[in-house]
Amino acid sequence: MKRACYPGSFDPPTYGHLDIITRASSVFDELIIAIMKNPNKRNAFTEEERVRMLQEITRDLPNVKVVVGHGLTVEFAKSIGAQVLIRGIRAVMDYEFELQQATANMFLDETIETVFFVARPRYSFLSSSVSKEIALNNGDLTKFIPEAIINEVEEELNPQKKDRQRIPVGKKPTEKG
Repeated sequence: MKRACYPGSFDPPTYGHLDIITRASSVFDELIIAIMKNPNKRNAFTEEERVRMLQEITRDLPNVKVVVGHGLTVEFAKSIGAQVLIRGIRAVMDYEFELQQATANMFLDETIETVFFVARPRYSFLSSSVSKEIALNNGDLTKFIPEAIINEVEEELNPQKKDRQRIPVGKKPTEKG
C-alpha cells in the first residue's frame, strides 16, 4: 500500500489545497494530510479548527485522513508509514524553496520521496495568505475557499460578515437561491 503525506499549515485550506488533495488521493492508496506545527508562523486558526475544516472539505475522499504533526516533516512521514511527501508548486519561487526542502529531506531519509504536483493555472496565485487578506478586507471568498468552510473563515477573520446573507455563486443579488 502506498501512503503519502501532504504536510502544510492549511491556514485556512483553499481550493488550491483541495485540488492537490483530490489529485494526490487518486494517485496514492492513502493520503494523510498533516497540519504541521511551525513555531515561526502565527496562525489565524487553531489546529483543531484546521483539522475540522480539512475533514469537512475532504469527507467525500475515503482514503484521506487529517492529523496534526510535530517535528521534522520527513521524520513525521516515516513515523506514520508514509513513503512519499506531497508538495504543491505554484511558481518558480515555490519550486526553488521546495527543491531545497526535498533535497534536505533526502539527506535526512533517502527512503522518503517527494512528489510535486503543479498547481492548476486557475490556482497558481492562490495561497492561504491571499485568502486571509481578502477575508480581512470584506472580499468575496467564493473563488478561493471551499463553500463548506467559508462561513467559518469569515467569522474568524471578518466577524462583520457573519450576518450577511450568502448569495450562491452565479446568482444575482436579487435572485433567491
